[in-house]
Amino acid sequence: MRWKEQLLKLKPYQPGKSISEVKRQYGLTEIVKLASNENPFGSSEKVKNVIANYAGKFSMYPDGYATELRTHLANHLGVNEGQVILGNGSDEIIQMIARALLKPGTKTVMAAPTFPQYKHNGVIEGCEITEIPLVDGAHDLDGMAAAIDERTTVVWLCSPNNPTGMYITEEELTAFMARVPSDVLVVLDEAYYEYVTAEDYHDSLRLLDQYKNLIILRTFSKIYGLASFRVGYGIAHEEAITALEPVREPFNVNSLAQAAAIAAVMDQEFVDVCKKENRAGLEQFYQFCDTAGLAYYPSQGNFILIDFKKDGQEVFQFLLERGYIVRSGTALGFPTCVRITIGSKEQNQGLIEIIKEFLSVDTVLNK
Repeated sequence: MRWKEQLLKLKPYQPGKSISEVKRQYGLTEIVKLASNENPFGSSEKVKNVIANYAGKFSMYPDGYATELRTHLANHLGVNEGQVILGNGSDEIIQMIARALLKPGTKTVMAAPTFPQYKHNGVIEGCEITEIPLVDGAHDLDGMAAAIDERTTVVWLCSPNNPTGMYITEEELTAFMARVPSDVLVVLDEAYYEYVTAEDYHDSLRLLDQYKNLIILRTFSKIYGLASFRVGYGIAHEEAITALEPVREPFNVNSLAQAAAIAAVMDQEFVDVCKKENRAGLEQFYQFCDTAGLAYYPSQGNFILIDFKKDGQEVFQFLLERGYIVRSGTALGFPTCVRITIGSKEQNQGLIEIIKEFLSVDTVLNK
């Protein structure tokens, strides 16, 4: 087979360990999974009711245009329906963009470390990839702007950034967009948008009328608690959406996922509650880290990246064997860190107690 040469050394996305896998491997009965930035409070009751009473015709294809969901989203966001594109998770929209704009001879610019699928798709398409190192966990927008040249077709921004949780301010985003050529697409990934509490966080929708080369990505996988349904969406100028639509797979958002997402949009009270609980959970970890002398990045997402100044895999394994699944920083570009999804108050405290145990054991071993 004449596979693309770049595929031969490319590894598939590595998801975190599943609960059933950890139970089986370590003989545990109770597992707390805080690895994949899922919502620990699940999804809204409105969503559960829709799913429980769904009576769709399973032999029929879903609405290929996701018309009703698109309408609800457009109304919620205050944009035109033609400015919205739906994906099988925002991952699929990332793939669409890469397929539409990246090829050998082109170039894409991104931060490092950041969400790995930007680079992954660039490698598949055979383009040149320029990674600009983060500065104190945040995007170096000056460095990224300077890296754009006549071959650049796509620039990726992740705000809040995964895995650090750092964000781009309104002032920074506005200044950056003014420096980007109009024929270069800026992809602003706002997967954690609903969790943000920072007052100077950017209002990206406000920029859409001014910049036809901006697309905003959001998802139902995080605060809405619909990760298993795989629904993401993009918002951009209608010209950009029209150009991107032919790349979208037919019937890419299934019928039940569309119904669940509509119900989710209609329950913003649930979103507000989750946002407040998440902020309280972050403060729980901040207080612990400050007391324990652990460095961390202040986060605007539903996760926190903590630096243990040790092999992150060692910390990960210690927690795993005691029933807590987190994400080792080794695969995220932060080898001495672990990334922890914010859970419920009880889950957070349980994990903190296990981390205290690790720190205690580590102190004894290093005496």
